[in-house]
Amino acid sequence: MSTHVESGPHVGPMASLVLTSLAENWWLLLLRGLAAIAFGVIAFLWPGITLVALTYLFGIYAIVDGVFAIWAAFSASGDAGPRWWLGLSGVVSIIAGVLAFAYTGMTALVLLMFIAAWAIIIGVLQLYAAVRLRKLINNEWWLILSGLLSIAFGAVLVAWPGTGALAVIWTIAWFAVFFGCMFVGLAFELKKLKRT
Repeated sequence: MSTHVESGPHVGPMASLVLTSLAENWWLLLLRGLAAIAFGVIAFLWPGITLVALTYLFGIYAIVDGVFAIWAAFSASGDAGPRWWLGLSGVVSIIAGVLAFAYTGMTALVLLMFIAAWAIIIGVLQLYAAVRLRKLINNEWWLILSGLLSIAFGAVLVAWPGTGALAVIWTIAWFAVFFGCMFVGLAFELKKLKRT
């Protein structure tokens, strides 16, 4: 599982700067992954969680995730090229978190559709990032897998909105843990890249 920057005429300097910027801030992706895993573990350990508590828990996670994403997008020094997809995913997460706090009285169905839309948007942005970086790293599959997982999770929630509350909580918890593991894996791949 080695990650390296490829050279050659097919790789632009902007894309290389973006990857270097991400590698310099690998720990922010690690924090995003750990936050997702913590969210999932709490949901597993608290199976009797109420809808309002789940909404608050999701809101906190989404805001923390968004702050880390925006920080990663703007923390690079110099012109690291277009990182709008990372900043946009942070903005989407923060808006989702704020809306979750603003509408704590939403029904289970509305909450599910809300989380589904958030997951699909984040997944699409991650797939975009994987396409942008595919010529620069060997293991872009971390981003591809997390993007596909996010989209699949959103699609499952849309397709089966009438599942029981416990099944919904466990589905969300499993997604958060797997999603977090993908980010942790990507963070360590970027850390290897930074060393090289």
